[in-house]
Order: sequence, then C-alpha cells, then structure tokens
Amino acid sequence: MSAPDPSLINADLAPTPPEGRNWTVLHMASLWVGMVVCVPTYLLAGGLIELGMSWWQAVGTVLLGNLIVLIPMILNGHAGCKLGVPFPVLSRASFGISGANIPAVLRGLVACGWFGIQTAIGGAAIFQLAGVVRPELLEGADLAVLGLSRTELVCFLVFLGLQLVIIWRGIDSIKRLETWAAPGLILMGLVLLAWAYQAADGFGRMLSTPSAFGPGAEKEGQFASVFWPSLTGMVGFWATLSLNIPDFTRYARSQRDQILGQALGLPLVMGLFAFISVAVTSATVVVFGEAIPDPTDLAGRMGGGWTVAIALVALTVATISTNIAANVVSPVNAILHLAPRLATFRVAGMITAAIGVVIMPWKLIESTGGYIFTWLVGYSALLGPIGGIVIADYFLVRRTRIAVDDLYRRDGPYNYWRGYNPIAIVALILGVAPNLPGFLAQAGFVESVPAFFESIYTYAWFVGFLLSALLYVVLTAVRR
Repeated sequence: MSAPDPSLINADLAPTPPEGRNWTVLHMASLWVGMVVCVPTYLLAGGLIELGMSWWQAVGTVLLGNLIVLIPMILNGHAGCKLGVPFPVLSRASFGISGANIPAVLRGLVACGWFGIQTAIGGAAIFQLAGVVRPELLEGADLAVLGLSRTELVCFLVFLGLQLVIIWRGIDSIKRLETWAAPGLILMGLVLLAWAYQAADGFGRMLSTPSAFGPGAEKEGQFASVFWPSLTGMVGFWATLSLNIPDFTRYARSQRDQILGQALGLPLVMGLFAFISVAVTSATVVVFGEAIPDPTDLAGRMGGGWTVAIALVALTVATISTNIAANVVSPVNAILHLAPRLATFRVAGMITAAIGVVIMPWKLIESTGGYIFTWLVGYSALLGPIGGIVIADYFLVRRTRIAVDDLYRRDGPYNYWRGYNPIAIVALILGVAPNLPGFLAQAGFVESVPAFFESIYTYAWFVGFLLSALLYVVLTAVRR
C-alpha cells in the first residue's frame, strides 16, 4: 500500500495480508453455527408458534427469510474476500471517506443493542442456574428504574464479565471460540429435541398444534397479516450481518470458502434450529398446557437439578458464542473507524459493552410482538437501505473494481465532497423515509398513521433495500 493517510488506517482497519486469509469453509460454517444457535433465534421461531402459526408455517417462514438474506450476505461477503477490508472501509467507496462513518455507526449501534439483549439473556440463564443451587435467590423485589432484582443484576454483570475476557483477547480468540463451540451447540439442540420427543410421546402430538389461521380457526384468513411482517423480521434478524459480513470474509481463503461456508452455515442450520424451536415449543403445549417460547424459562421446568444445570450452562455457552461474533466485531470496527489513531480493539470492545448495558436491553424483549415487529422490523428499515447502497455501488456501479489504496487516501476518488458522497446520503434518507411513519406507529410514538404506511412498514427491509439501491444507481448515472 502506497502512502496511506495515517488518520484512516491502523492495524485493524488495514487490508488483511495474504497470510491472514486462512478461514476455510469449516471456519465460515462454524462461525454461522455459533451465531445461529442462540436464544434470540429460538425466541424468534418459537414466537411464531405463539403468534398462531403451525410448526411447518413457522419453520417455512424462518427458512425462506434466511434464504433471502443469504443473497446480500454472499454479495457483500464477496467484497470482503476480494479486497480484504472490513465493512467501514468498504463503505468509503459508496459513502465517502468520512461519510462511511454514517453506515458504520448506525450498524454499530444496532449491534450494541443486540449485545445488550444477548447479555441480558445470558444473565437470565445464570440467574436460573443460581436458583437451582439456592432457590431463595430467585426471590426479591425489582430495583427502581432498572426493573431487575439485585440477584438478576449481579448475574447480568457476571455474564458481561465472561464476555469481556474474550473480547480482551482479540479476534483470534473469537475464531477459536466459534470453531470449538459449534459441534457442542448442535448437540445441545438435538438433546433438547430428544427431550421434547420423549416428554410429548413422539412427534405426532408434539407437532399436532394446528394453525390459528385455518378454516374455522380463531384467526381464519389472517395469515398474511402475520406472515409478511414476520418474514421481514426474519430477514431483518440477519440484516445486521449482511452489512458487516466483510468483517469476517476478509479472512476467508477464497470466494468458494466464504460462499459455501455461509450457504452451509446459515439457512441449513437456521432451518434445523427453527424446527427444534417450534417442535419444542409445540411440545410444551402438550407437556405443560401452555406455549413456553423462552428456553431459559423452559430449563427451569424440565426436570431435576442436573438437567436444569446442564441446559443452562449450554445456553450460556451458546449466548457467549453468538454475542461475541455477531455483536462485538461490528461496533468495534465502527469505533476504530471513527478514531483509528486513538482506539484499539480492546478499548472499542469495552465501549461496546458499556453502551449495551446503558440501554437496559432486557426491556427490548419483554414481548414477542415488540421483539419481532418493533425491534427486528424497525432496524431492518434502517439497515436495508444501507445494504442496498453498498451492494449496488460494488456490483452495479463499480463492477467489483475498487482501488484499495484509494480507500485510505483523502485526495482520491472516494473523497467526493469534503469526504461525503451526497448521492449515498440522499438515497439513504429517501430509502428510510417511507418506513418511518409505520415504525412510529408500531413503536407507540404516534397513535395511528394512514394504512398505506402501515402496509409499507410490513415490507420494511425490502422497500428500503430496493428503493435506495435504485436511487443510488440512477442518481450516480445522472451525475456522470
């Protein structure tokens, strides 16, 4: 690399050297197994059962959503593998040298929210585990403002501390964690499925819960009103990683490794884990007389102390595995991009953790409706347009030809106007705008909006992605 600007580069933002590109199909697939097998994924699929879907409708919705999001995942992954640069640096080509901070920070903030959610779930698992040893620890009033008891708060902080140790050890520890955890996480899911099969006396009863949308059912004819926003939520679930997947594919050995690894690790494992989730949730209706979509709550009812302890330890490992890979690397790179000469991976990781705690994440997952329709669909309306712009720029405008050296210079073609590309910013704003009224209504900030905007919000990621991509390509062509 010739004479990069010192304010635009450090060891973590520099292109990955050839010797560092050693992630194989196994590493990429293991990365996805480690991220997919987690409590939020389980809540996602189990929540569809709670909303009224049958098991095959829920699994089909999850699988279709992940097949769709695999497309931008592989496309963006192509850029990371070819250029060896992380997502914030790749964004400089479309948003500008300084403008790249906009998508990087927006993606990073969503990841901080997810980091907090996963930490709250991990803390809840430790809380239940503590209750197995000393049941009296489960008692106690919630602290004012926080909405957690003292024991719950301590468990949250303990789980946070476990993650900070891994973050402190850097990116190589994340690679090792995902590789070693993946087989155990799949085994955990299969053991949980075996328990449900035995407890519900076979798959027949376990999967017999009918759809609430069928003929004569409670919600007859209303399937589409749940399916489309749920599908958008499934896409939105991994819309985060579809943006910053270059943060990982920059280490891939070849395009084949990143494409095959992602294709094997994302939709297939997500479909399997979705089946496990909906099957076990359906079984809880048979066994306990009610749907229990939260595996942490389910672990407390499964049997003796050892059973609960093993289940909760597995949940803790699964949550750490997902959280470190999916929700730390992105905000760390965003912070590094903001201050390359000041921040380090460790410092940025500590800042990420702090933000994840401050937002009080346990409040984001209090209800299934809020989790899927407000959180997942809401941020997909923000990240979809960013993905559309970055992918359209790389494939349609530049035909995959980007001068890597110029990504680290302020006097090159990617500086645009004072470091910002006005076309990308306009395309982003106009891509988000149609979904904003629907989000405000869904989140409760306004009482109601015209039905047209509510309908658009149902397809938030798709609308934002396609609209911003189209606007970016057209406006770029006009400017030329």
